[in-house]
Amino acid sequence: QVQVVESGGGLVQAGGSLRLTCTASGFAYGAYAMGWFRQAPGKEREWVSCISTLMFGITSYYGDSVRGRFTISRDNAKYTVYLQMDSLKPEDTAKYYCAAERRLSSGCSSGPNRYNYWGQGTQVTVSS
Repeated sequence: QVQVVESGGGLVQAGGSLRLTCTASGFAYGAYAMGWFRQAPGKEREWVSCISTLMFGITSYYGDSVRGRFTISRDNAKYTVYLQMDSLKPEDTAKYYCAAERRLSSGCSSGPNRYNYWGQGTQVTVSS
């Protein structure tokens, strides 16, 4: 049974930090790139970051709005991916989703339609 489970969301003041955790099971985690997306009320789902598979060399990518503030990492031994979020802003408020993309090449995708498995999301609220 495939499971993708996010945790670590919460309420934080602007300028603060949170670390989101995504734990996967039920599929060949090492062959999947992992991504983080977010969606605020009334807005489209936005790609935040992704990290490629170990097979082709781990590389991380970031959206323009979070680059320099967020850091993605993965622990293949633990089937886990993390999103360290620093210098949080009120506009980072959203529900954050973790997703897995089956990859046969290097890199990872920013389009949500490329992802095979999704978690239920974890809420992040940044107060001003």
